[in-house]
Amino acid sequence: MSGAPRLRAAAREDAPALALLHAACFEDPWSLAAMLDVLAMPAAFGHVVEFDGLPPAAAAISRVAADEAELLTLAVGVAWRRHGLARALVDAASEEAGRRGARRLYLEVAEDNAPARALYAAEGFEPIGRRRGYYARREGPAVDAITMRREIRRGWRSIVAP
Repeated sequence: MSGAPRLRAAAREDAPALALLHAACFEDPWSLAAMLDVLAMPAAFGHVVEFDGLPPAAAAISRVAADEAELLTLAVGVAWRRHGLARALVDAASEEAGRRGARRLYLEVAEDNAPARALYAAEGFEPIGRRRGYYARREGPAVDAITMRREIRRGWRSIVAP
């Protein structure tokens, strides 16, 4: 790693780098236009983890509606996985959602994404539903999405410096 990781709020100016990160992480990535649209949505917010002089290593985008929040996407660059960045982003999203009045945080994860499912389970998310064939795959059949939920945790502090 290059120095200490920094966690900060995502900005519209991050959209090109976030679209590239998303494309490196997902088979069906968000385009730059889609990234800009999501960042501009009412009640949407994001976080970026970065290291000095490098493009974002990881990012998450969420939104709040009434007393519920949804983690819309979480992407960690391949070189930065297994360093606690995803966990820091989940908790940062939860903290911000709580500040905005949310009591629960929801997400969807591909059934075949074992590392993400393990992270979410370790972070207290519980499966509550399934969307059959939700994630298209370039090769092979579509994969189900597992819908998960956890209560917002209060008072957590990230290992990633703000």
